[in-house]
Amino acid sequence: MRTRPTLSWTPDGDLPPGTTDLEPVVGALRTGRVLVLSGAGISTESGIPDYRGAGGSLSRHTPMTYQDFTASAGARRRYWARSHLGWRTFGRARPNDGHRAVAAFGRRGLLGGVVTQNVDGLHQAAGSAGVVELHGSLDRVVCLRCGDRSARRALAERLGEANPGFDPVPAAINPDGDADLTDEQAADFRVAPCVVCGGDLKPDVVFFGETVPVERVEHCRELVRAASSVLVLGSSLTVMSGLRFVRQAADAGTPVVIVNRDPTRGDKFADARIALPLGEALATVAGRLGVPLVEDGPTAV
Repeated sequence: MRTRPTLSWTPDGDLPPGTTDLEPVVGALRTGRVLVLSGAGISTESGIPDYRGAGGSLSRHTPMTYQDFTASAGARRRYWARSHLGWRTFGRARPNDGHRAVAAFGRRGLLGGVVTQNVDGLHQAAGSAGVVELHGSLDRVVCLRCGDRSARRALAERLGEANPGFDPVPAAINPDGDADLTDEQAADFRVAPCVVCGGDLKPDVVFFGETVPVERVEHCRELVRAASSVLVLGSSLTVMSGLRFVRQAADAGTPVVIVNRDPTRGDKFADARIALPLGEALATVAGRLGVPLVEDGPTAV
């Protein structure tokens, strides 16, 4: 029998309270070799909703699972209809001060790496280098039959040509690039196959119910081992794909600091949770460290 992936958790009364004191973040960055682990909350100020915060998409939307996507042509049609619309929002999204601050800390040599659970590419757009995309990226697609990878923009053009006039109004856009549509709105959508073998295409992301590639997990574990501290930004740490790195750090005695407005599943492993909006918090931290969010001259982001 199929089981559904863990999408939510209920905080218990033993979690430490959040604080508004940013000194743990400032202190960690002054030490250097900070590993950033970011989640959907860092992109909300760019217009991309999160899963579990106030008004998060899980309150009205169950993400597509890998099992459902691969089992049904109808599920794939509904997914691509919704994702085709959602891609427009992702394409318009721009980095916010949170992304810019992370990139600025990296330029100053304060970071030991950036691991993101997000699939929106906004860290890279802000100028961060060497970002590990734990769950992949929506800007690529992969064929389930032959494994060919190609650009999402090219697929978007093909889907547009195959579905002229397809422009329903979605109820909402979700952090996985999905748009909320009814089955009726998606019923006549035509899916584009792989141009190499004609197989079924999937976004090059890790769906709920799918596992992160082992080599990617081990790379992240190496980054945790090398870090002086782990800074979690905008993640509830509900799913094990991110929580395991926080547990690893705590087990090794490596400090963990979380910036997230709501309690997280990792709070009991953390030295502190700062309950502030991310853009504002990280811009303030950058100011205290004398780190400009945007470089002067032609290399500005």
